[in-house]
Amino acid sequence: MNKADKAPLPNFPQDSGRRHFFRTVGMLGLSAALGANASAAEHDGPADAGQGQATNAGEIPRRTLGRTGVQISALGLGGHHLGDIKSADEAIQVIHGALDAGVSFFDNCWEYYNGETENILGRGLKGRRDKVFLMTKVCTHGRSGELAMRMLEQSLRRLQTDHLDLWQIHAISYDNDPELAYARGGVLEAFDKARQQGKTRFVGFTGHKDPAFHLQMLKLGYPFDTVQMPLNPFDATFHSFEKQVLPEVNRRGMAALGMKSMGGTGEAVKKGLVKAEELLRYAMSLPVATTISGIDSLKILEQNLRVARGFKPMTEQEMEALRTRCAPFAADSRFEPYKVSLRFDNPVTRLPHGFPIDKDEKEVKAMFQKGSGTWETV
Repeated sequence: MNKADKAPLPNFPQDSGRRHFFRTVGMLGLSAALGANASAAEHDGPADAGQGQATNAGEIPRRTLGRTGVQISALGLGGHHLGDIKSADEAIQVIHGALDAGVSFFDNCWEYYNGETENILGRGLKGRRDKVFLMTKVCTHGRSGELAMRMLEQSLRRLQTDHLDLWQIHAISYDNDPELAYARGGVLEAFDKARQQGKTRFVGFTGHKDPAFHLQMLKLGYPFDTVQMPLNPFDATFHSFEKQVLPEVNRRGMAALGMKSMGGTGEAVKKGLVKAEELLRYAMSLPVATTISGIDSLKILEQNLRVARGFKPMTEQEMEALRTRCAPFAADSRFEPYKVSLRFDNPVTRLPHGFPIDKDEKEVKAMFQKGSGTWETV
């Protein structure tokens, strides 16, 4: 391990030549994509009735992953919640239940529970890898592309596969994260190398903190295939990814991936303000390729499948009524705590920036229980 990969990074200088190259490539990709995605590019309301609809009531719709042309399920299985389930065997039951129901998009991340959720998913997909669109995330958080490639090898080993369908930068959470991602020798160079080596088909980035950080990632010009963001009716009126980022992603022909349809905790449902089914239906009614849902039991899986099977999008009037109902509770982000609270910032996103971590947070505790007292295991 290089010392530079353990120490907090300084602000990297702008690399104008590299940035110009990425911007040029991005515009070429954009030009090619716009013709095929013209209707989606201008669409910031509910999903078109002709796109992603199941042919019969028992099926989960398939939607197109942006300009890639690949078809994926409109409902995806989130990776983090697999680590919340009491046992790995029970988590694998959820994976198999989702597979059998027609869910094809599977999310994960290098750092979730120190790699445990990747291990669980790898076990659950054994013998069925060819049935799924498999995504995981890389967690350099501004560190080197060399580190990213080592993380990729660990993810592939845990997931028991020789390639990913999608590899994404995890958690663009701080105002200098775009600069770090685009720095010479950084994660975007790892993206290029991984694609050249056939270790991933597509690449993207994620984040749930601030729409401005997503927009900066796009503005700098790398031709991402996907962008993942929180989308729910509370988001629509507070630091809104739906209003600011989603139209730009679609305009560029990239695939929008929705997450946190329940606000991350489901507190609004627990308090009786909204129903889980209407939150998921709202998120799936937006122009996204899939909505990734955290599912921690077979009961929650079945709840979500009731919405996804034979999915019928909300009308714009229904969506606006739900936004209006949620708006008074959205302005302080009480039901989207990840936008304003450190509680949803995984500790490893903080260390490379020189920020302290909370040793009482459950994933930090697990990290120290594993023995090393540091998140770095590559």
